[in-house]
Amino acid sequence: MTTGALTGLKVADFSWVGAGPRSTKDLADNGATVVKIESRRRLDLGRRSPPFAGGDRRNHDASVFFAQTNTSKKSVTINLGDPRGVEVAKRLVAWSDVVVENFGPGYMDRIGLDWATLQQVRPGIILASVSVAGRSGPLAGFRGYGNSAAAYSGHCDMTGWPGSDPHMPPFAYGDVVAPMMLTVAILSALEQRDRTGEGCHVDVSQIEAMVHVAGDLFAEMPQEKPANSDPVMAPHGVYPCAGEEAWIAIACEDDAQWWALCGVLGAGDLSGRWPDAAARHTAGEELDAALSVLTTAQDRDALEASLVAAGVPAGAVLDGKGLSEHPALNAAGHFVTVDHPVIGAAKMPAPPYTFSATPGTVGPSPCLGADNAEVFAEVGLTETEIAALTEEGVLA
Repeated sequence: MTTGALTGLKVADFSWVGAGPRSTKDLADNGATVVKIESRRRLDLGRRSPPFAGGDRRNHDASVFFAQTNTSKKSVTINLGDPRGVEVAKRLVAWSDVVVENFGPGYMDRIGLDWATLQQVRPGIILASVSVAGRSGPLAGFRGYGNSAAAYSGHCDMTGWPGSDPHMPPFAYGDVVAPMMLTVAILSALEQRDRTGEGCHVDVSQIEAMVHVAGDLFAEMPQEKPANSDPVMAPHGVYPCAGEEAWIAIACEDDAQWWALCGVLGAGDLSGRWPDAAARHTAGEELDAALSVLTTAQDRDALEASLVAAGVPAGAVLDGKGLSEHPALNAAGHFVTVDHPVIGAAKMPAPPYTFSATPGTVGPSPCLGADNAEVFAEVGLTETEIAALTEEGVLA
């Protein structure tokens, strides 16, 4: 039987929304047993995020956002506002190799699950925390969401069209970038523990993660926003094609690619008009306008194929539907169909990498509290205790 690369790893996942869950999803899809600790008293905001299967936003198991962000996990419900719930949570900590949380700074300390306590409960534990600005340094305590990190890290300032105000990314980009850093940090901490036996508190700042992915741009960023233009490549942008909302992205790194582009478009006059990069950069909007006239009459996919064959970097601009139906991505196995008890059969993105011997497996996200009986029995609670604590609102 083939197992995932992280089979045997146990994770107590206290995180919610996106910044933590996207990291623990990586671990779960690669075989780790990830138990998501939730509460009916304070639902994960991810469960309240659209879109909803059948449009039913009242069903906390119908969120497609949650389903995609929490594949392959288990779910238990614990009321962490009750000291008895915290004691049950400690049993999960004792069972775990890794604890993950992305609560507001100080919350874990206030409920008695601080780093010092976790080390006593489970020597060698890895505690992985992710927040907007980290748990240490002058910005510790900064409160916000992924878009707050986008603003503070400079992404908003550099995004948008020339002359426009700062532009917020269309989604909480910090909640996507930081989890990748968190996953790497968790695996590094586990490697250290294998060598030394010592646990570690991993602390990831979304702001710093956002700076990390764009740091080189700050040194070269002109006063005016570049929009789609590039300091080296020209042309470099998106151009309309035949049909409704059909676009293609084209970039020419050198003159040879430019001449090849003109050849495909049957526009030899343009290659003579702007023969080198300096001339093309100077032309700017005039060049883009001339290319747009030529691409508008072209079928997008046929043009993409012709340009790629000619050695010109080009790609169709895909929307969500086009992406999920893309034949190459589906043939590569990037999208897998997962059966969910509420959502039904749904396509989910698989990890964007492959292992020859230990392939990951993407399973459905858990329904709220679906694994209470199994998990709580595994950490030592009897059926009678589980029933009583459930009745008393502790396991809720």
